Amino acid sequence: MAPSAHAESHLVHRIGWLRAAVLGANDGIVSTASLIVGVAAAATGRSDVLLAGVAGLVAGAMSMAAGEYVSVSSQSDTERADLAREQHELNVNPDAELAELAAIYVERGLDPELAQKVAVQLTKRDALAAHARDELGMNETTEARPVQAAFTSAATFSVGAAMPLIAALLAPQSLIVPIVSITTLFVLAVLGALGARTGGASLSKGALRVTFWGALAMAITAGIGALVGTAV
Repeated sequence: MAPSAHAESHLVHRIGWLRAAVLGANDGIVSTASLIVGVAAAATGRSDVLLAGVAGLVAGAMSMAAGEYVSVSSQSDTERADLAREQHELNVNPDAELAELAAIYVERGLDPELAQKVAVQLTKRDALAAHARDELGMNETTEARPVQAAFTSAATFSVGAAMPLIAALLAPQSLIVPIVSITTLFVLAVLGALGARTGGASLSKGALRVTFWGALAMAITAGIGALVGTAV
């Protein structure tokens, strides 16, 4: 009987969009909630609080998109430059590159004879791909995707920022600070748990980590808002 196909789904394949999504949502929730709490703690009116929240959402989403696009584009430029340099080396000195590839496999545990055979076979198939993967550490999983990262960050930032903004809109003016704070901590805990579950990590650790830093950010911002409001 022929063995059945063994299909595996590895969580590492999600790392590209998962990092941008978690970062965007977390930043949207924390920064917007902190802004709302800080402005509300300064004893300003509801319209000022909501205006600050909406401005924070729009500006933050654009900032996240631009920041992710620029940073990931820089990574992509570096990858292309390394590939071009590697292709040049393959064209100029293929024997040295073959020996280098074989040496990598020896370091990973293959005996020299087998490492040489593997290097030759992979070089015949696609020399640049073999060096990109095994020498430079590049693969489809970690490939830089600037547009995907920018869109994911902006979208998840907006969704995250909308949570404390909706809470501020629905809460009585006198209770904006506690209601937004509680709502934010709850959403952060859920986000941390979901991110951890998607990445195959501990749910409680993920939730606690995100909630702690969110609470700290809101506490500091509320304290500054209260001091500024009192001074003004």
